[in-house]
Amino acid sequence: MKIKITSDSTCDLSDELVKKYNVGILPLTVILGEQDFRDGVDVTPQDIFNFVAKTGVLPKTSAPSVDEYSQFFKSQLDGYDALIHFNISSKASSSHQNAVTASKEFGGKVFAFDTYALSTGQGLFVLKACDLAAEGKTPEQILEVLTALIPKTNTSFVPDALDYLHKGGRCSLAALIGAKVLKLHPMIDMKDGQMYAKKKYMGNIERCLKTYVNDLADSYRNYDKTRCFITHSNCEPEVVEKVKEQVKSLFDFKEINETKAGCVVTSHCGKNTLGVLFFYE
Repeated sequence: MKIKITSDSTCDLSDELVKKYNVGILPLTVILGEQDFRDGVDVTPQDIFNFVAKTGVLPKTSAPSVDEYSQFFKSQLDGYDALIHFNISSKASSSHQNAVTASKEFGGKVFAFDTYALSTGQGLFVLKACDLAAEGKTPEQILEVLTALIPKTNTSFVPDALDYLHKGGRCSLAALIGAKVLKLHPMIDMKDGQMYAKKKYMGNIERCLKTYVNDLADSYRNYDKTRCFITHSNCEPEVVEKVKEQVKSLFDFKEINETKAGCVVTSHCGKNTLGVLFFYE
């Protein structure tokens, strides 16, 4: 059985990985002022930073419509027996609901999966599905495995500043001011498909990221060693490299993939945000 794997652009997979695993990507829409752009196609994170710096407001984002999903599924299903599509958490976007509605037009050949994650937390599911499809698993078998992994996904990150989270209504003014005065950096995690502040670190971002990775190693002694992602929004290369070396020393992943957050995720988290994402046992 030939199974096509597709995803919303919010999976933040690199072009290299998308090409290697032949993943179909449907862009979400990023709205800057009165102009619509396609995430990862004709807008970049730097465009987001420039827009926010100029206007003081966050761009808006929009999920694909039911019709857009229908057209996308039709084009991607050509030559395949089935298609599995991966959505950003249904608690963060209407994407999944629209994808489910569109999937009903294809006589049981299209499956929409709610990852309850975002960024490369979502990407983990995409590549796991690719691995399982390559092993000859059926769509039902793949979905059974992935459903069991939903509560075992570390989708966490540490932002350098809380300005974007505050503008997006996910951080109070008091927390924003306190973070700036005390140099606090929260560890943002996901639980049941929603973001929350799990703990707080104090100091410069490099020091906080070092503590963050140490905490991950202490918290997740048993983990899927297949791969992890180090995903960031335009962090300094030397900072990313130090995190990568620390992950190599504390974990035993077969693959460590560095990726940059796309425009939708950047719109909510801001510049210099970094996370280490993986499945745990």
